[in-house]
Amino acid sequence: MDPIRRFRRPALRAPRALLAWEGWNDACDAASGATSFIVGQHDAEPFAVLEPEEFFDFQERRPTVEYDDGGTRRLMWPDTRFYAIERATDAHDLVVGLGEEPALRWKTYARSIARLLAESDVELAVTLGAYIGEVAHTVPVPVTGVATDPALVDGFQLDRSHYEGPTGIVGVTMEAFREVGIPAVSLWAATPHYLAANPNPKAMLALLQRAGPILGLALELGELEQAAAEFDERVDEAMAENEEFVDYVKRLEQESGAPHIDPTEAPSLISEIEQFLRDR
Repeated sequence: MDPIRRFRRPALRAPRALLAWEGWNDACDAASGATSFIVGQHDAEPFAVLEPEEFFDFQERRPTVEYDDGGTRRLMWPDTRFYAIERATDAHDLVVGLGEEPALRWKTYARSIARLLAESDVELAVTLGAYIGEVAHTVPVPVTGVATDPALVDGFQLDRSHYEGPTGIVGVTMEAFREVGIPAVSLWAATPHYLAANPNPKAMLALLQRAGPILGLALELGELEQAAAEFDERVDEAMAENEEFVDYVKRLEQESGAPHIDPTEAPSLISEIEQFLRDR
């Protein structure tokens, strides 16, 4: 059975795609939050979904029950949704994909997404990810990139990632894009480990600021810029109450661009910072 359920076939102009997944690839909700921000700006409805039946263990990830504004009870499944967004003032329209990292059959899942994008004539895709790093919230968010073709990394002047190790659904989907010939770039933001319990609008903003030029789109990010500034202010105000926290952040600032501090050096302090900020 085809896991793709199509509601309509949108007519798009030279579309490019932006995709993100909740879960392992999504520290501080940075990737999924950035993508959700774009969908919310356009009040878009999905044109296709990737049904979850083949890809989730529903005893591990159960569906949920919700009530809509009219009081109707709805069952919510962990599907992956695809939105078609017309961008009249840009040279490209946009396909946005947003879902949860699946538990099962990753190759089939990723190849289904690649097939849907190929059928939609997507000419380039950007995937978003975020990880927890030893970085300070007071410095610009580090964003690194990988691509299906190394020339894309150089062409878009991205800081190259040299990560080797376990990967998530982002890496598997990038390989599926390579198989069908869709050029793709993956952008990754580093988020401060002491803010790991908080959604991070600053990292969301950094990802979209890098993604916009690659997608050939002039994204409207004023609302997210304001949220990021307010986020920084709240963190600064909270941390100013504890001199030890301030000293730790200054130490991280000094390590910027150099080998990062290993957070295992001070696990009790980091845990204390996380709890302190969570309480506020």
